[in-house]
Amino acid sequence: MISKVSYNDLADEELSETVDYYERQKQGLGISFLAEVERSAEIIQENPLAFPKIYRETRRKILQRFPYSIMYYVLPDKIRILAVVNHKRNPFYWRERK
Repeated sequence: MISKVSYNDLADEELSETVDYYERQKQGLGISFLAEVERSAEIIQENPLAFPKIYRETRRKILQRFPYSIMYYVLPDKIRILAVVNHKRNPFYWRERK
């Protein structure tokens, strides 16, 4: 298991904005979204190669309860999350991120 997960700054910003959006829709929903992302990040940590590559070395983990995916790649010492992507958004807007 790789112990470290890091977020691209823009991915971190997307995550915060989405939590805020869901929280405005219904109290507690943003916290549920955040918990789902954190749960998915733990699953990725446990088995980082389990999810399909969708662009070069970038892999995708689809969230269970929300229409979002986590885009990430695996390095020898960490997992780098590039984006928390809404399924209704252009699916490859994040490709240039590191």
